Amino acid sequence: MTSKQVKPLSGAIRTAAGAVRPLPGVRITGGLLHHWQTRNGTATIPHTIERLREAGNVANLSRLLEEDPAPYRGRYPFLDTDLYKTLEGLAYELGDGRGGEAVREFYEEVVGLLERVQAEDGYLNSYYQDPAAPKKPWEDPAWGHELYNLGHLIQAAVAAARRMGDDRLLRVARRFADLVVARFADGGLDGHPEVEMALVELFRETGERAYLDLAGAFVDRRGAGQLKHSIFPGDYFQDHLPFRELPSVTGHAVRMAYLAAGAADVFLETGDRSLFEALERLWDDMAASKLYVTGGLGSRHSDEAIGDRYELPSERAYSETCAAIAVMQWGWRMFLATGGAKYLDVFERVLYNAYAVGLSADGRAFFYDNPLQRRPDHEQRSGAESGGEPLRRAWFGCPCCPPNIVRWMAQLADYVAAEQDDALLVACYADARIESAGLEVEMRTAYPWDGEVRLTVERARRAPYRLMLRVPGWARGAALTVNGEPRQAAPVDGWLAVERHWQAGDEVRLTLPMPVRAHGSHPYLDATRGAVSLARGPLVYCVEQQDSPDAAVDDLVVGVPEIAAARLGRQDGAVTLTVTATAAPPPSPELYPELPAEPAPHPETRVTATFVPYFLWGNRRPEAMRVWIRTPATN
Repeated sequence: MTSKQVKPLSGAIRTAAGAVRPLPGVRITGGLLHHWQTRNGTATIPHTIERLREAGNVANLSRLLEEDPAPYRGRYPFLDTDLYKTLEGLAYELGDGRGGEAVREFYEEVVGLLERVQAEDGYLNSYYQDPAAPKKPWEDPAWGHELYNLGHLIQAAVAAARRMGDDRLLRVARRFADLVVARFADGGLDGHPEVEMALVELFRETGERAYLDLAGAFVDRRGAGQLKHSIFPGDYFQDHLPFRELPSVTGHAVRMAYLAAGAADVFLETGDRSLFEALERLWDDMAASKLYVTGGLGSRHSDEAIGDRYELPSERAYSETCAAIAVMQWGWRMFLATGGAKYLDVFERVLYNAYAVGLSADGRAFFYDNPLQRRPDHEQRSGAESGGEPLRRAWFGCPCCPPNIVRWMAQLADYVAAEQDDALLVACYADARIESAGLEVEMRTAYPWDGEVRLTVERARRAPYRLMLRVPGWARGAALTVNGEPRQAAPVDGWLAVERHWQAGDEVRLTLPMPVRAHGSHPYLDATRGAVSLARGPLVYCVEQQDSPDAAVDDLVVGVPEIAAARLGRQDGAVTLTVTATAAPPPSPELYPELPAEPAPHPETRVTATFVPYFLWGNRRPEAMRVWIRTPATN
């Protein structure tokens, strides 16, 4: 197989001049994100391949070649997607020269099986192709997830074509997609959005307009009553109102964010302003009232749903890892549509918190849901994915999150920078080499532990060119120098811009101050009213019981001055925060004590507690944990 031009996934490939375009010429070379990608290749991917074999995902395909197929393994009819998401990650690994022999063997085996088991008409699904399946293809659009499967197949296929120059999977995906275009030309949709993003990407790769048109049709058909709503009502499927009329993000969190990301892709290609107006309204409402401080989305376990505005309970946060990835996908597309730094602020918050927490430090265990609090008496419910667990698990009966982590981790370089006309936009900070039409730069930084970013020009064209650096919303007093000379450092709409004739050797230094911050919550957010959370840079912090040896974490009371005076430390390479707190046990054992006119004093003890980045919690023994801490005003 020969290499071909590399293009990033999820981009405004064919938008008009002036649009923000993804930048494929980025390579992460060091720092935390590089560590994550290395761990992905050396630990998470081998673990995932092993588990996919053990769980029967591969056998579900190979058995279709037998005269008398063995029973389908697994509870759900959409388990092929776990192979597809993994293949997408492997395409990046292999295309970037990071995958080893075992990775290549697994990739070749699965691609070969998909080529052999695909039906004559292009249909592909190991559950429904089984002659003994209890349902027939297309019989259950609400729960069958056949188009959801296709979506992940397309994304894997496009990744393989772009990153590896391997079109075999793309041919498989196109045969299935062509079948779907014909079958769904006049109506119908899937209960789980995802195919919309993929169809737009397939249009970008092939130029076939029918894929884009069908993606737009799937967005517009929601709310028209084409799905049979069983178990959950229509809003679970985002099918109770047309997309453009939704007043707020609602229903199943992953479905909602995937649908919005697909709608954003449709807008990027069509310029449909009414679609963008709905997307902007929904995003702003979500960011203002439905995201956890970690960037997590989804507060209800029963239906993995988003909940009402300000319904954000800490210990019952569902905040599914897949929803975190979906929010980043949506946010990145909104950035491409607008150049808006506010979307990248949420993207970054999710990346370092709600997403990163889903994987263990060793890369071999996962959180499905991501609470912001664990009670001291929390019990592990064997096999209960919806009940929450004290520590991560090696696998799940519905293992959607682990392969999703694999593919997203492998493609992080696609989200470091972008281009717009004669400008390079640096969206996220990491050790990296960035190549754009006008500049090639080397970026060095210890971000997110440190706010110093240095960019050195390696190559520049002979014309003025803008370098635009994002100033995160949390950063106050950012400073910028060019070749040691201070430049204006007042960001405009979240960006600092320098335009000049660049020369090799020019150096730009950006300083983002990183004091420890105390965050409160909106007064309507009852679950955390009056409490405080700690943050530094893009990282949210939490305290685990083992780091508060002199007081129960539920008894800790911390004021804003103590937070501002936190001492920085190090633990396994991560920056930790040690604060002076008060240990204040409840004054009464009653659940609902009568309040006196004058609060009676009760004994308090000064203690210290160390807070660690939220994404690192749960890697030791299972003990109590809190993101939100009591303050003196609520003591």
